[in-house]
Amino acid sequence: MTRRIELREIAHARAGDKGDTSNISLWVFDPADWGLVRGQVTAEAVKAHFGAQVKGRVTRYELPHLHGLNFVLEGALDGGVNGSLNLDGHGKSWSAILLALEIEVDQ
Repeated sequence: MTRRIELREIAHARAGDKGDTSNISLWVFDPADWGLVRGQVTAEAVKAHFGAQVKGRVTRYELPHLHGLNFVLEGALDGGVNGSLNLDGHGKSWSAILLALEIEVDQ
């Protein structure tokens, strides 16, 4: 039997930006959860989680020695801090949004 949890229960994230691209790193607190996150937090899952907010491609890079993932989200910041009236043009809150993604864990 499984249950759903938000990523924030087992991981930490931090976001950065470069122009219209958001970059989000995700690390698990416990290396025992690395396989769980690696298997479920795919580029497709992240793209679906952000929906229409991400207009471009989502690319995932694995950092197995750090038990983490790095996501590059293109076309995500309404043009970026210099080209957008978006209150979060740097996308600093995007890590919090990613941590709300639900995954399945064993009970």
